Amino acid sequence: MKKLILLIPLLLGADEMMAPKGISKYTAPHKPITRYKDIKAAHANQAEWRQVIVNDELLRSEYIQMKAGRKTPRLLHPDTRAWWVVMEGEVRFEIEKQEPFVAKKGSMVQVPYATLYTMEVVSAKPAVVFETNVAGAVSLYEKGSEPPKLPGADWIKVNFRRKMGEYDRANKPHVTFEQAADVNESGRFKGTQRIVDDDRGAANFIYGYEKNLPPIDPKVKGHYHPECAEYWLIMAGQIRYPIEGQGVIIADVGDVVYVPKFTWHGPRWYGPGPSCRLAMNGYPEIAHLFE
Repeated sequence: MKKLILLIPLLLGADEMMAPKGISKYTAPHKPITRYKDIKAAHANQAEWRQVIVNDELLRSEYIQMKAGRKTPRLLHPDTRAWWVVMEGEVRFEIEKQEPFVAKKGSMVQVPYATLYTMEVVSAKPAVVFETNVAGAVSLYEKGSEPPKLPGADWIKVNFRRKMGEYDRANKPHVTFEQAADVNESGRFKGTQRIVDDDRGAANFIYGYEKNLPPIDPKVKGHYHPECAEYWLIMAGQIRYPIEGQGVIIADVGDVVYVPKFTWHGPRWYGPGPSCRLAMNGYPEIAHLFE
């Protein structure tokens, strides 16, 4: 059964605590919002490209475009779980001990640690994926492949006593946007679905309608996180973000919104139709601090 969690922590019986409130500070490459249309425009003349969007002490995320027919060498991450959201095109994933499948727009895919996989663009047009891994993650490539060049490092042959990671907890190799959205649309549950559940990273599917929310109260700051940043990939509709020091931001599909630790923010679904954001942070049960 898919693990489901509430949209926000229950405040009934909440403990009153004294918490530090440091300064909200952005460091490169992080921005309050990175617009998808601007990323595409910046790489308009490139068949293939990568752009890092998040690279902090806990997680790293980047947009990657691969041309039609591109297939990666067979590789694994020895100690970390990786996950992807397909934004454009179609990508065939071959994951060790799993039946191959084709991921399309909105598909959410993940691979546990020490598990071999390949990605191949099978659409006639390029594919764009949003890739996330734990900060400092390393890739190992199957013997006989040609790994990419790395600055300041050489590739050597090694022996690796490997124990594959598992699809434990709520984790699945492939969840489509439609499957996740249907959980909410069907009325079986209203709130957040945990798509990626790892001790060093989480991705939460947050889907709903502004019409089901109370009116906006401009006096409400929202909440902040004392130990890590949080960021979101917008997957459908629009999301409204009041962010400390930044005013109100309206984010569209493909945009990435980032808030550092100690930063007040209060995301909510926005507009007439369904809205969805994939929330990512380095802790599975990130602390939400309210006034």
